[in-house]
Amino acid sequence: QLVESGGGLVQPGGSLRLSCAASGFTFDYYAIGWFRQAPGKEREGVSCISVDGNTYYADSVQGRFTISRDNNTVYLQMNSLKPEDTAVYYCATDGPVWCSGSYSLRAHYNSWGQGTQVTVSS
Repeated sequence: QLVESGGGLVQPGGSLRLSCAASGFTFDYYAIGWFRQAPGKEREGVSCISVDGNTYYADSVQGRFTISRDNNTVYLQMNSLKPEDTAVYYCATDGPVWCSGSYSLRAHYNSWGQGTQVTVSS
């Protein structure tokens, strides 16, 4: 089971840190991805991280978001937030093993969390 937390309401330019905790298994093989879905839009891959620490970011968040891992939790630090970052954010795993390019966020992931709402608004 994956459990996301850390979402909320923040003003433009603000920051949030999302957490993705694994329950019942460990993040020791598959890559972990962060995705988001805004109302009326398709799900978008945001970032991923491999067991070896390799990371990838979508162009839309490059330089503003940072993915990291600590034991069995993966974090997404989101800075300089924009209204267009508003979405439900999900973490996922049990998909690709390596995170090394955009294909890593287009691959199929089998295990998903329930999502956490991020709203960027003044």
